[in-house]
Amino acid sequence: MKIYIDGKLIDKEKAVISVFDHGLLYGDGVFEGIRTYDGLGFRFKEHIDRLYRSADAIELKIPMTKEEMVDAMIMTLKANKLRDAYIRLVVTRGPGDLGLDPRKCSKPTIFIITYQIALYPKEFYQKGLEIITANTRRNYPLALDPRIKSLNYLNNILAKIDAIKAGTEEAIMLNYEGYVTECTGDNIFMVKDGELITSPVSIGALEGITRDAVIGLARKMDIPVFERLIKMEDIYAADEVFLTGTAAEIIPVVRIDKKRIGGGKPGGITLRLTGAFKELTKSDGVRYDV
Repeated sequence: MKIYIDGKLIDKEKAVISVFDHGLLYGDGVFEGIRTYDGLGFRFKEHIDRLYRSADAIELKIPMTKEEMVDAMIMTLKANKLRDAYIRLVVTRGPGDLGLDPRKCSKPTIFIITYQIALYPKEFYQKGLEIITANTRRNYPLALDPRIKSLNYLNNILAKIDAIKAGTEEAIMLNYEGYVTECTGDNIFMVKDGELITSPVSIGALEGITRDAVIGLARKMDIPVFERLIKMEDIYAADEVFLTGTAAEIIPVVRIDKKRIGGGKPGGITLRLTGAFKELTKSDGVRYDV
């Protein structure tokens, strides 16, 4: 297995970065998780655009063009002979000293891992997922904007620990006002009376690539879509709930905080969108050969 680090492909066992790297010391950097399907890089452009927006938001200058970044990802995929893959693309502030001053970091570190991922067991896609509401609240957006996909994921990890302690795979994170934002690694949607509803990103949710794809698909299918403030009471009363994410794709939720959602099985709109999304992954992206 080859890992891309700063322009070179290196064996996994020898792929290392400095212990003085600010990405390691302080979570100072940005990342993307990207999928490929049978040699098609799904929405590479949207992922790369978001990576560069996140970098701009933390005043991190990426020393590669977007086109060069895509080429580096494809080079790594080819080196590992992967047609169906999960890509982890990371840009850190780079090595500096033990202080916080980003000016001490002379050059960003860029590394790319291409591998395979199955976030949830297959049975959960068929029967649905059980999740909880996390005790951990989402970061206050004016302190650390959750729309920045940064390496500082401690907020999400603490909520994930809440889920693990409860014996579930995921947890809903509320913001400081008690509104539903997203889950620890996925966006959340609910269906009520034929309408598809999700939280606005302004309250503390990541503007997910899969989220945007699902919204687009729903509109093409004449399913009314709304971004609204959501309380947990709304979620409990929903006809359907599902999560979206690059690794998760679309996964139904059938029980939250031990309360049954709808009929207790994946709903019709969820299944329709899942089918449409699978078709979308066959056509929407950058083609490459291995």
